[in-house]
Amino acid sequence: MKVLLQAAVVLLFQSIALAQIPTFTDIAAQAGLTQPIIYGGIESKKFIIETNGCGVAFYDYDNDGWMDILTLSGSRLEGAPKEATNRLYRNNRNGTFTDVTAKAGLTRTGWASAICIGDYDNDGWDDLFITYWGANVLYKNNGNGTFTDVTKKSKLDFTGVRWGSGCTFLDYDRDGKLDLFVSNYLTFDLQTAAEPGKSANCVWKGIPVNCGPKGMPFARNWLYRNNGDGTFADVSSNSGISKVSERYPMSAVAADFNKDGWQDIYVACDSTASILYRNNGNGTFTDIALESGTAYNEDGQPQAGMGLGIGDYNNDGKLDIFKTHFAEDTPVLYRNLGKWFFEDATFAAGFGTATKYVCWGAGMPDLDNDGWVDIAFVTGNVYPEVEKYFKDYPHRSPRMFFRNLGNGRFANVSNESGAGVLAPHSSRGCAFGDFDNDGDSDWLVMNMNEPPSLLRNDYTGKNNWLKVKLVGVKSNRSGLGARVLLTTDNQTQAQTVLSQSSYYSHDDSRLHFGLGEKIKADRLTVYWPSGQVDVLKDVQGNQLVVIKEETGSVAPSKLPIK
Repeated sequence: MKVLLQAAVVLLFQSIALAQIPTFTDIAAQAGLTQPIIYGGIESKKFIIETNGCGVAFYDYDNDGWMDILTLSGSRLEGAPKEATNRLYRNNRNGTFTDVTAKAGLTRTGWASAICIGDYDNDGWDDLFITYWGANVLYKNNGNGTFTDVTKKSKLDFTGVRWGSGCTFLDYDRDGKLDLFVSNYLTFDLQTAAEPGKSANCVWKGIPVNCGPKGMPFARNWLYRNNGDGTFADVSSNSGISKVSERYPMSAVAADFNKDGWQDIYVACDSTASILYRNNGNGTFTDIALESGTAYNEDGQPQAGMGLGIGDYNNDGKLDIFKTHFAEDTPVLYRNLGKWFFEDATFAAGFGTATKYVCWGAGMPDLDNDGWVDIAFVTGNVYPEVEKYFKDYPHRSPRMFFRNLGNGRFANVSNESGAGVLAPHSSRGCAFGDFDNDGDSDWLVMNMNEPPSLLRNDYTGKNNWLKVKLVGVKSNRSGLGARVLLTTDNQTQAQTVLSQSSYYSHDDSRLHFGLGEKIKADRLTVYWPSGQVDVLKDVQGNQLVVIKEETGSVAPSKLPIK
């Protein structure tokens, strides 16, 4: 009887724990997100340009306090079909969206890669930069629902063809104006590209597939300084950015990793060592990825770095890094130990068996508001042809959700997280944000040659939360690079405002903190890029607060949060 009672208690606690796991429902179709994201061939990929896909964004372009959605698009080798365009969807505030692409002036075809967002002219309206294979584009947000292509006017245009990959706005020199970092994946010429099976780099599992990236010519990274008059100047050489070579750079994140007040840049690189550009505080950068422990995995091997999640997974006030990789390799979790050293915590944290799928966009959102950030990412193979021969390598695969247990470890709860997580797609970029303003983080996903997924978070637990929106004054208006510490009792959470993360994507710019059972934050400490530090005490939970630099007070948002 005692054994049966103990077993019943265990089952009870397991059922309670299971009930607390967030579940996700894909509501894209009913929300009006019905147009497919075109990207290369559907059942086969002849060239690498068809495989990498693109990012997505939660983006409040009209400043109404509701997250709108931006999706990018690729093309096809034979030419772009009519539905192949970037799309801007305005949030109707009732769970649906309206396609306003044409009205906004954002209709565009091409092989798009990445989105980064920031208010480069400090006029109060977040602007938009998109990278392409071909030519990148800077869109100025006019503040009236429309955008203007100012690429040439801003001196960000160039001759020839580049394969723009990751990008991020950042204020690297702390002058209050947003500068721009752009990575380039590799050098690719569609006219001379080798076809599947032509060399050792064009075969996988014995099957002829598209070639690369190994064996293809390297590209380089660029840094542009904001002149403050609407134009940018190329400072790639003087800053040391262009000195790093022989990489295949992909997603880029700008954040202050060592808490010295200067934004650094981390770049996930495919099949080569990743890059950690340390900001030296004098206008120059030095790649310290090798000595910091963030270039390779713990075995000293390069990985197929694609997506990046940035967050404080162990609540020690320091920003950690999660990076996704190819099938038959683990993602990597770099624990920030401080003093420019990171520890590979992948196996200790429970990710040692996450090797089945090719992994892409990732994030560290607190999906259950318990005060511990979780890790979620999307998957999808780059070789559709292989599935016919090896069923263990499907082209379309599920999303992955690892729940933070609060002890340095994560549990894979994907199978308990609902149909939205388990549904198979070949996905690339993803973004996290609260599109319906109900107090939990939802999940937007790019699917190759299908409509995007909008995964509504249907968490039913009673945990509390707090959203923080930052408005810079001396710092850039978007607050990019600002670091926020939220303290409750003896627990401290760290978050930062990012221009790009995940894979080529942009999250909700409002920082979202879970509070667990706590009803308020004892302290919010904001470290602004300008050096200003604002400390705010006893901030009530379950609301969005707007913090304006130097005010020293919290302004509750007028937005009606559900």
